[in-house]
Amino acid sequence: MKDGQWIRIKVTSAVENLDTVCAVMSMISNGLQIEDYSDIDKQILDGVYGDLIDESVLNADRTHASVSAYVPADKPTEHYTLYIKERLDASGVQANIELIPLCEDDWANSWKQYYKPIKIGEHLVVVPMWEDYCAKDGEVIVKMDPGMAFGTGTHETTRLCATMLEKYVNKDSTVLDVGCGSGILAICASKLGAKKCYAYDIDPVAVKVARENIKDNDVTNIECEVSDLLRDVKKIRYDVITANIVADIIIRLLPDIKDFMDEGSVLIISGIIDERCADVYESIEKNGFFKVDEIHENGWCAITLKRSK
Repeated sequence: MKDGQWIRIKVTSAVENLDTVCAVMSMISNGLQIEDYSDIDKQILDGVYGDLIDESVLNADRTHASVSAYVPADKPTEHYTLYIKERLDASGVQANIELIPLCEDDWANSWKQYYKPIKIGEHLVVVPMWEDYCAKDGEVIVKMDPGMAFGTGTHETTRLCATMLEKYVNKDSTVLDVGCGSGILAICASKLGAKKCYAYDIDPVAVKVARENIKDNDVTNIECEVSDLLRDVKKIRYDVITANIVADIIIRLLPDIKDFMDEGSVLIISGIIDERCADVYESIEKNGFFKVDEIHENGWCAITLKRSK
């Protein structure tokens, strides 16, 4: 066996059998991958992250769930499958067992072949860290390795926010990015000439990734820390604030964000599907903001706001 070769043992059964299948599979591996879409409808109704659920997930089978374990390819997989079948049969559980060859390198790197330099806004070009790219006149290059954090520049909401940043960031700007993911928007703001940038995310992994991207872009004017929305954000007034999250989180953010803004500050919000714009605008008006700019792309919206006097 070559190093890094694995077999994925995938067991699919009715959702009501999930606990039994997990119990059996846990005898093979402590690390299981569970695919269970039965609660997607509840997540949509709750509305927290429903805006970002991929259409393929929305269309997934809600009646069946899968549990996968990964074992080295040189192990006797027939012993595993026989054990699984015997235990499930004894429990009266019908299931489909698949053996799927994998390479560890594929897990980590196969997606990279689809991530290429992409232009966002008028001047910004996001270039994967592993790609060579020769900048054209007027282009501002942002090198990016998103790792396990959101923010490659390929998503509409990132492009919409970057387009807004080009319009509103200048050399005197102090910029705040709430929910920074990979750090892409803070890096864009810095490269566009912002004086100082602050980036925060609730996820420590995202903050680690963002700090690495900040370092690799040779920008020294960005501070990146962990914060649950505004809880631990530096309490100063910012000229430009970005929040590329989802509609419900933005609605939660709006009552408190004014404390971080002056009369001339702008707030760029995105992660909003067109169907949720009305809800967001209701909160905008309720919390004393007014729109100064708005752009749409492929069913997504970004809005730039100012405080009402």
